[in-house]
Amino acid sequence: MNVQDFFNQDKIIDLSFFNFENAITAAYYANENLEVQKVNKNFVDFFPVLGNIKNVYFPNVLEQLGVPEEQISQFKSELDKNGKVLIPQILINIDGKERIFSLLSAKTKNKNFEYLNGVQGQFVDRTAEWELRREREQLYEQSKIDNRIIEEKSTQLENLATRLAKYLSPQIYKSIFEDKQELKSTHSRKNLTIFFSDIIQFTDLTDTMEPEKLANVINSYLSEMSTIAVKCGGTIDKFIGDAIMVFFGDPETDGEVQDALKCLEMAIMMRNRVEELQKHWKKMGVKNGLGVRMGVSTGFCTVGNFGSDLRLDYTVLGSPVNLAARLQSAADRNTIIIDENTNNLVNEVVNTQKHNSITPKGFTRPIDTFVLNDFKSDEHKNKRKMLSHSGKRVEINVIDSSDIRAAIEELKNIQEKFEEEYSTDE
Repeated sequence: MNVQDFFNQDKIIDLSFFNFENAITAAYYANENLEVQKVNKNFVDFFPVLGNIKNVYFPNVLEQLGVPEEQISQFKSELDKNGKVLIPQILINIDGKERIFSLLSAKTKNKNFEYLNGVQGQFVDRTAEWELRREREQLYEQSKIDNRIIEEKSTQLENLATRLAKYLSPQIYKSIFEDKQELKSTHSRKNLTIFFSDIIQFTDLTDTMEPEKLANVINSYLSEMSTIAVKCGGTIDKFIGDAIMVFFGDPETDGEVQDALKCLEMAIMMRNRVEELQKHWKKMGVKNGLGVRMGVSTGFCTVGNFGSDLRLDYTVLGSPVNLAARLQSAADRNTIIIDENTNNLVNEVVNTQKHNSITPKGFTRPIDTFVLNDFKSDEHKNKRKMLSHSGKRVEINVIDSSDIRAAIEELKNIQEKFEEEYSTDE
């Protein structure tokens, strides 16, 4: 009797390679012809639809389980070529539910036990693992989508904030977006310096100019004045047609004297800039140029958010506001009129001359007024530089404007006029 006849064949198989009875996988053993000789209990439990498959050709077993033909061909070819095969993902429908298995198989050879010469393999249930992997992939894809949405929303918010900045004074914009100020109806009492300006005979201008040209002129004027106001630290309250209202002392203040000085510095810079731009505006169609008058007053005002839950307006209320508007109305062309309170704060630094005593509408007593000339020293005088180029035929002034497109349009207009006027010249 040889050795293999001495041992129980089934027992030897049970102890071989996979240890059938203890394996947690669906294990099988097939002979050299790939005919199934033995399967463990898990194999029967995993695939009850198969029934008794002893002596069944294993590729036929795979076909019965619904394994695609290409994977069956892969199983046979790799096993013949390499003596082993691993198919990491096989989809098998069990009781109407799709499960995922990995199939590992290898040829075995034993000189002492010829009945072990064949193929041993196992199905490993990877369903939970693959579901977890799928969930991770889905989460990853969702995170990419979420990040893209966040980036898009962030871009939208940035664009919105940029557009919103055009409608708010820089100080107010900063206070809102830095959460320094609650968006609710709050207000306080403060000593402020108020500035008003408007264009003389603006109604006549609107009646004589085409709407598009008028809009270009007004936007040019307001852009230049706004640039100066921001440069000097003023809070732009509002534009009322051609009128501009600016105040100093809130939300940031350097003290009432410095606030008043900054306001007057702004007014002088505006007056000077208006004179610089007269030639430019005449070219735009304003026959006599723009004449501007300005009024400044100082006093206690109520400042803050006014309105409803639907809309709030950050503004200033009080008699100094009305007085500044009245002083502006009483001023001559390109003249700055200030009240007595403002004059008392700054008279050591600026040159003023007594103007008229007026009783503005809404006031019960006369108000002493003063004409602002300039600062006594060079410390506060406007040193605004203007870049210019004088050529043989054309003089170009590069206007300090925040609107680059407007500057480009102006250069185009200059070019067109140059070509029109001098096309017949040498």
